[in-house]
Parts: sequence; C-alpha cells; structure tokens
Amino acid sequence: MARKSLIQREKKKQRLERKYNLLRQSLKKEMSEVSSLDDKLEIYRKLQSLPRNSAPTRLRRRCLKTGRPRANYRDFELSGYIIREMAHACLLAGVTKSSW
Repeated sequence: MARKSLIQREKKKQRLERKYNLLRQSLKKEMSEVSSLDDKLEIYRKLQSLPRNSAPTRLRRRCLKTGRPRANYRDFELSGYIIREMAHACLLAGVTKSSW
C-alpha cells in the first residue's frame, strides 16, 4: 500500500490540473494561431507562470485500491496483482485465469 501522503499529493495534482486545464488549453490554442514571435513569447511566459503541478504530464496513474503507481491496467484502474487476486476470487466479470 502506498503512503497516504503520496496519494494525497497525487490528488492535489489532479485538482490543480482540473483547475488550470481550460486556461492551459486556451493559451496553447492562442499560441498556435499567433504568427509573430513576440506574441508567442508573451503567451509562452504566461504558460510558464502556471503552477508546474498543473501540467497533465505530472499526473501518475495509481491503483484505486492500493495506490500503487506501477503496473496499472487502464481498463480496471487496478494494479496487476490486485487484478490477479480478484480474478482468483471471481470478483471480475468475464476474467478467468488461464491454466494449463
């Protein structure tokens, strides 16, 4: 299980990303439409003034159950070993563990 502080930090990043998402998109769209270099530099400075943790690339996909940051499946939003445990317990519909 991940430390609670890491999970809370990730939630804070998600809130920041949602808060500044529209502003970031509008600035990027404006930058693509402007042709003069001075205007582009001014828009770029505005983009840089946004908080770093509001960038979507800083987000980390975590397991919903354990908070584990690695080996996550997007479809289930769970880590691999949690999926394996749930498949063994028949808790995931349509998922069977292969055996031979």
